[in-house]
Amino acid sequence: MELHKIKLTRWIVMAMLAGAVVGLTLSQFVEFAIDSGTGRVKLDAQNRPILEQGFVADYIINGFFQFLSEAFIRSLKALVIPLVFVSLICGTAAMDNVRKLGTIGLKTLALYLFTTAVAITIAIIVALIVRPGEGVQVTDTNDFVPGETKPLLQVFIDIFPENVVFAFVNGEMLQIIVAALSFGIALVVSGDHGRRILDIFKDLNEVIMKLVIIVMLMAPFGVFAKISQVFAKEGFDTIFALGKYFILVIVVLLIHGLLVYPTMLKVLTGLSPLQFFKKMRNVQLFAFSTASSNATIPVTMRTVEERLGASKKVASFTVPLGATINMDGTAIMQGVATVFIAQLSGIDLSIAQYLTVILAATMASVGTAGVPSAGLVMLTMVLGLVGLPPDKIGLIIGIDRLLDMVRTAVNVTGDSAITCIIANSEDALDKNVYDRSHKT
Repeated sequence: MELHKIKLTRWIVMAMLAGAVVGLTLSQFVEFAIDSGTGRVKLDAQNRPILEQGFVADYIINGFFQFLSEAFIRSLKALVIPLVFVSLICGTAAMDNVRKLGTIGLKTLALYLFTTAVAITIAIIVALIVRPGEGVQVTDTNDFVPGETKPLLQVFIDIFPENVVFAFVNGEMLQIIVAALSFGIALVVSGDHGRRILDIFKDLNEVIMKLVIIVMLMAPFGVFAKISQVFAKEGFDTIFALGKYFILVIVVLLIHGLLVYPTMLKVLTGLSPLQFFKKMRNVQLFAFSTASSNATIPVTMRTVEERLGASKKVASFTVPLGATINMDGTAIMQGVATVFIAQLSGIDLSIAQYLTVILAATMASVGTAGVPSAGLVMLTMVLGLVGLPPDKIGLIIGIDRLLDMVRTAVNVTGDSAITCIIANSEDALDKNVYDRSHKT
C-alpha cells in the first residue's frame, strides 16, 4: 500500500490536533506528585513531572497512551540501526571511486558544522537584542542534576569502535556509520566476492524499506498518544511563566528553518524551497511528534530518496550522519539558554566567551545523541566553559520537552536540505522527481 493513497499527512495533523485537545483536557483531571520534604514537583529519570496516582494518570496517560506511543516509537527505533547499516553499505559500495566518498564526507561534515555555527550565532545575537532574562521572576521547582559530559577529544576517539557488536547493542550511531563505511569500502575492493555480498544487502535493504512503510501506518495512533501525553503532563502553565524565553527560541528556530535552509538550497542548487517544504511535511511531523532525529531516520531517508530525488548512495550517508551530528535546533536552544541564564544570574559575558560558546556548541553537536532532551546534557558543558551555573537549567526543563519537539523538526529539515545540496553537487539528484507533484 502506498502512503500517499491513505493521505498520511492529513491523518497525522488530525491526530496531533486531537492529541493536544485530549491532553489539555486530561491535564485538568490530574495533579503532580509533590515531594513532602522540599515541596517541589517530583521528576522521573527523564526530568518529567510525575503524576499522582489515579484512574486518569494510571490507566489512560501512563497506561493506554503510554503503550501506543512507546509501541510506535520503539518500532521506529528498532528499524534505525539495520536501516542505517544496510543502506549505508549499499550506498558506499555503489560508489566505484572511494575518493568520491571522501569528498562527499568532507562536504557534508563542513556544511553540517557551518549551519550549526550559523544557528547558534543567530540565537545569541537575537537573544542579546531581546534580552529574555531581564525582568523574569521564576521559582526553580526542579532538582536538575547536570549529566556527565565527555571531553571533546574523547568524543572523536569514540567514533571508532573497539567492539562493533557493542556499538550495535548500545546504539552508537557514529561507530555504526564508521563500521558500515568500512564494510562498504571493503566490498568495493573485493571484486566479484564483494558484488555477490552486495546483492544480498540490496535485497535486505528493500525488505527493510517495506518494514518502514508498515510501521508508518501506525503513525496517526502513535502521534495521537504521544501528543496527548505531552500536553497532559506539561500543559501551558510553565510556558506562561517562561513565555519570553519560549517564544524567543521558537522565533529563532523558525528563522533558521524558514530562511537559512531555503536560502542555502536556492543559492547552492537553484531548487525551489517551496517544493522542498511541500514534500517535507511528513518528516517534520514525525520529528515533531517523536522529538528524536534518530527515530525519524527511516521516514527522512524514504522522503529524500523517493520524493526529493536524492540518490541512495548520497542519502544513505548524509541522513544518518545528519541525525547524529547536525543539531542546529539544539544549538539554537543552547545559544538562547546561555544568554537567558547569564542575564538571570546577573553575569555579563565577554565577546570571547560568546565565541567560546559558539565553538563549543558547534563541536559538541558531534557528540549530541539524536534522542529527546539530549541537548540539556550538552548545555551543562557549554555553561561550564563560561562560568555559568548549570543548576539554572532546572528553570527551563519544564518547557524543554515542547521546544525539543520543534527543534527536532528543524534538525531533520536541515538534514534533508543538506542532502539535496550534496546530491545536486554530485549530479546525484533527480530533478524530475524533485519537481514532480506529490499528493499527501
